[in-house]
Amino acid sequence: MAKFFQRFAVILYAILIALLALYSFSLTDPNITFVNHALWTNFRNVMVDFGYYDRPHSWLAFIALIIALFSFHMYFVKHAKKYAPLHIALVAGLILIFAYPFLSRDLFNYMFDARILTTYGANPYTHRAADFPADSWLRFMHWTHRPYPYGPIFLPLTLIPSLLSFGKFAMGFILFKLLFVVAYVFTVLTLQKRDRTWAIFFATHPLVLIEGLVNGHNDLISVWFGLMGLLALKNRLAATALFGLSAGIKYFTSALFALLIPLKRNVGRYIAFAGVTAPVLYISLTGEPQSWYYLNFLIFIPYFFGGLSSTYIFSFGLLMSYYPFIALGDWGRPGNTELKHMIIIIFALLQIAHYFFMKKFSRRWSFMRKGA
Repeated sequence: MAKFFQRFAVILYAILIALLALYSFSLTDPNITFVNHALWTNFRNVMVDFGYYDRPHSWLAFIALIIALFSFHMYFVKHAKKYAPLHIALVAGLILIFAYPFLSRDLFNYMFDARILTTYGANPYTHRAADFPADSWLRFMHWTHRPYPYGPIFLPLTLIPSLLSFGKFAMGFILFKLLFVVAYVFTVLTLQKRDRTWAIFFATHPLVLIEGLVNGHNDLISVWFGLMGLLALKNRLAATALFGLSAGIKYFTSALFALLIPLKRNVGRYIAFAGVTAPVLYISLTGEPQSWYYLNFLIFIPYFFGGLSSTYIFSFGLLMSYYPFIALGDWGRPGNTELKHMIIIIFALLQIAHYFFMKKFSRRWSFMRKGA
């Protein structure tokens, strides 16, 4: 009976992930055509009508999905010993490889940045998407006037799916998504070798699923290399190389090199964590806070799992910050960006208040038990 319930829970979770993948097409760019077929056209039209022209119900559907994802996440973490993290990761990955990046356009930027080199033989660091005005992909591109903003490690990785797609957009889309699925699955596998709870926490975390797999942010790949380096610290050469790969994708993780310094009482852990936190907070406070930046903190699961696993309120708030985009319209609408910032701040304050409340409550409960 117990095994039946466990399998049933995984099946329900797979259905939920499939619904998330289906919902992701509600904000499909109308200019994108994956296949020239009536079935795709009809499906896209139905989803676009729902996402663009029935925003109140679309927002309610999004909230329902997020609440369900967090509910399953907390259930799986609580019963981690009963489930195989890798199996769950494979289910989620194989489904979400087909999901549309409905909350970000970065994936398409990655695709075009690689295309600049593989198709046009130009350097993405010196050429921009706007330099190729005749390219049909520009119809759904954003940030076409910016040069390549990432480290030197990510570009070679993206050349693989770009070359294998032979210039075909739909094939390139799937292969690029596969790159993130591979990073996700191997991260779960890496964690599973050390602790099943860590692995299932990462595998089912809604922020990982949405920002890493659905939206396809390269922070996920940076986290993979960073985590492998952290868990390979006994081999300093391997750890150094892996930290270099991580920082070569997103500079946020450069502080991981502090872990290689022989310091007493694990001081290096706190220096590294502070070093990752500082640029994330600086950009969030002085520029545009993005929820996927906070994926980088998951590198520290082996060190600070207790703290990271108690930040559900803030993680939920990061995803709720998409309210202006989903319910009200594009980010360009006046007041939407400010509302996003306000939502993140409110949930951050709620998380802090929850922390101090629980700390005070646990002390009082401990005192009462001793008194009894």
